[in-house]
Amino acid sequence: MATTATESMKIVCDRTALVDSLTMASSVVMSRTTVPVLMCVKLSARDGTLRLWATDQDIRLSLVLASVEVHTDGDALIPADKLAQIVRSCDDTTLTIEMDKNVALVRGEDAKFRVYGYDPREFPGESDKTDAPTEFEVSAGSLRRMISRTVFATASDNTRYAFNGVLLERKGRRLRMVATDGRRLAMVRGDCSGPADGDATCIIPTKTLNVLNRLLDDPDSGVRISRDRNRIRFEVGETAVIVSSLIEGNFPPFDDVLPKDHDRRGTFDTSELAAAVKRAALLTNEESKGVKLSFNAKGVTISSRAAEMGDAEVHLPAISWEGADIEIAFNPAYITDVLRIADTSEIAIEMKGPNRPGVVKIGDDFTYVIMPVSLPT
Repeated sequence: MATTATESMKIVCDRTALVDSLTMASSVVMSRTTVPVLMCVKLSARDGTLRLWATDQDIRLSLVLASVEVHTDGDALIPADKLAQIVRSCDDTTLTIEMDKNVALVRGEDAKFRVYGYDPREFPGESDKTDAPTEFEVSAGSLRRMISRTVFATASDNTRYAFNGVLLERKGRRLRMVATDGRRLAMVRGDCSGPADGDATCIIPTKTLNVLNRLLDDPDSGVRISRDRNRIRFEVGETAVIVSSLIEGNFPPFDDVLPKDHDRRGTFDTSELAAAVKRAALLTNEESKGVKLSFNAKGVTISSRAAEMGDAEVHLPAISWEGADIEIAFNPAYITDVLRIADTSEIAIEMKGPNRPGVVKIGDDFTYVIMPVSLPT
């Protein structure tokens, strides 16, 4: 019987480039499933180009691999984790991958591996295209900054599915991304290019944005974005495409609950505040998760106390302070999270009262709302 192109694919790849692409693909495929092909990466060699595909049925990733020689066109469907482990373990500059029916032969200078794969025709056949044209474009650097400033505030496995993603709003050439888990909210603004009268609103799954964020390593490249019914498509430069399902439902209303009437405001050194919160949090436990922040004109004293453990007190001077003294308690992890993504040397904290939400502001485009907690008496 004649050998088909699918059975005889042969390529020579730059090992480092292959590692990077397989690492990205592995972040998409499912780690546990009764459908084995959803744990695989598909390789398609055509016309001197190698394209990698990965999907978990909700996200579909397509990558064009640079630095590859295609000796024979064809397809392969190989378990992603095992192929990635093999490629990482080798020290070769290049690796050869050759298919014999559905068995992949991976060869370096001093080692070879035979990996059992699957029929490439079993790979889910949805396209990485949508019916809609590009709605708008944003720079990779700007999008990465917006994603990093919101995804950390999403919930995980919340029954309110909108909490498991990030709201993307577009009004003309202005973008806004918002995330919340019900106890805190992160909101960032940015710009895009496209029709001045275009509006769009959708909720993007957290996993999709985490995968996308790893592709945005060239801040000057463009990301073209389009939507088609319940899907969104991100085209990163000329080498990567992500198509993802959107989260159905309505994002909780938040504009009216954003605090606007604060009467206390302090500015602090970002790194010093992060270190102070981290130290005070050392003496917290499950029964006493909060730290108390006592603000006055001299600065802030951050204290904690846990039964049968002890107590801590850390003082930090303020760069500036406006308003009356106030004592308020927060979950230290929520403070640490926002300080970790801050890219300014100073941050501002605004408050109204001990039982009202606090607001952290970074620059002019980022707002973070955090609910206070009660401390045991």
